[in-house]
Amino acid sequence: MPKITLGPRPTALIRSVIVSYGDGHNDAPRGDALRIDTRPLRNPPTDPAVREQMLHSTGLDPHVREYVRATPGFEAIVQHGLDRALGLLALPERRFRVDIHVACGGGRHRSVVVAEELAERLRAAGVGVETEHRHVGRPILT
Repeated sequence: MPKITLGPRPTALIRSVIVSYGDGHNDAPRGDALRIDTRPLRNPPTDPAVREQMLHSTGLDPHVREYVRATPGFEAIVQHGLDRALGLLALPERRFRVDIHVACGGGRHRSVVVAEELAERLRAAGVGVETEHRHVGRPILT
């Protein structure tokens, strides 16, 4: 009888859901969550040097991720969100997941990059994470 392989098993239960979104769409996710505002970071579509390329890209593209990660303040925003999430997850009486809502203006660039970075760091800490990018496919807001 042949051996059946089912694929990799998740290493951790889902304990956090991270949702990126754009405040300008006026349909922010609801519910109890940590909120991280990425609007202080440099917005790729407003930079004339990269505007044309960024109009057709999202925070899931490597060049956008590199651009946003190089923005002053990026590390502080990510680390602050990570510290807050890990602090809540460590509470002994915490029985529910910790959701994180990451906002920017349009939901295509900054919030997506920060959400993905937080997810990577939480996974590295052994936390099961899912991400959802609510507005990544929407047009750039003016």
